[in-house]
Amino acid sequence: MCHLQVYWWFVISLLGAILVFLLFVQGGQSLLFSSRNKMQLTLMVNSLGRKWELTFTTLVVFGGAFFASFPLYYSTSFGGAYWLWMLILFSFTFQAVSYEFRTRKGNIYGTRFFDTMLFVNGCIGCVLLGVAVGMFFFGGNFSVDRSNILDASSPVISRWVSTHGFEVIADWRNLLLGFTVLFLARSQAAIFFMNNIADDPFLYRRNRKALLINGSVFVVLFLAFLVVLFTATGYRTVQTGSGVVFEPVKYKFAVNYIEMWWCLLALVAGVVAVLYGMIRSIFATYWSKGMWYSGAGTVLVVLSLFWVVGYNSTPYLVSNTDPGSSLTIYNSSSTCYTLEVMSWVSLLIPFVVAYIAYVWRRMGAKPLTPREMEAADHKY
Repeated sequence: MCHLQVYWWFVISLLGAILVFLLFVQGGQSLLFSSRNKMQLTLMVNSLGRKWELTFTTLVVFGGAFFASFPLYYSTSFGGAYWLWMLILFSFTFQAVSYEFRTRKGNIYGTRFFDTMLFVNGCIGCVLLGVAVGMFFFGGNFSVDRSNILDASSPVISRWVSTHGFEVIADWRNLLLGFTVLFLARSQAAIFFMNNIADDPFLYRRNRKALLINGSVFVVLFLAFLVVLFTATGYRTVQTGSGVVFEPVKYKFAVNYIEMWWCLLALVAGVVAVLYGMIRSIFATYWSKGMWYSGAGTVLVVLSLFWVVGYNSTPYLVSNTDPGSSLTIYNSSSTCYTLEVMSWVSLLIPFVVAYIAYVWRRMGAKPLTPREMEAADHKY
């Protein structure tokens, strides 16, 4: 056990929070078919096209950091519930292909085909990523036996049930979080379009209406998720003479919020920021700062959720079939030496974030206009 495991869970939490914020790109893709005007559709696609690589890159970095810092989670979840992760992978492949080939010369499928693929990624990607995060709170059906590494015929440490991830997707609690993420992404996408597309009052009004509808649905779903979360039974790790055992604790996550006051503070501040960004964007005649408030609030809320599921002696991935196989930040991490070496590399993260902020600012320095789309040599 070393303090670097706590540090790396913080890094993973930060990357996950940034990823959830950047899912507004997927949310925007799920709104594409709300427009039947060709120029408006072009504006929306190109507005998202300037940002989609940031989401994709953050997803890859998040997965890579998880693999390097907590390899047992990676082998258990990615190697066991692989149907869930394969569906996520395929949906993001649809996105990359669509932006690359949507308007390329020789496109025999037409832009409508690739717009449909973007829509699929926008909906499926958000929901399934939410389902994957839901496993942190509601567990999975797996077992871990480290002695299997000595079995030459099948050296597999982690084993999942035969459905290999489909049962996770079918869990209504995971789907609740998945659809919460989807409607949050759609709400933030509407704010993004309102702030990033100029000279189209009709599109502005339509996205304001979309924000009102999707934001209202998001609030209802998020409140329902909080009720489910706060009333859920979690587990606590307890050190005994014979080793570590996992004891069930009623209202474990609610208790974590109370015992770790900074998590509750982050949750409340994040919720207030998200609501402020949405409400003012809906009722103001014109306001271009809504994305900053809702984005910062999203990061704070997701950070608090990761903290309460990983800290305070809480296993972040509970085995519903064999609680003794549950994963914590201590029993699933790399060695302290590996984490120490990685920690030096992680000092580059602020520079990466600064670069992302610079690229964001340069690419979105001016709102898109129809005239720019007509004159552009390259567009999505």
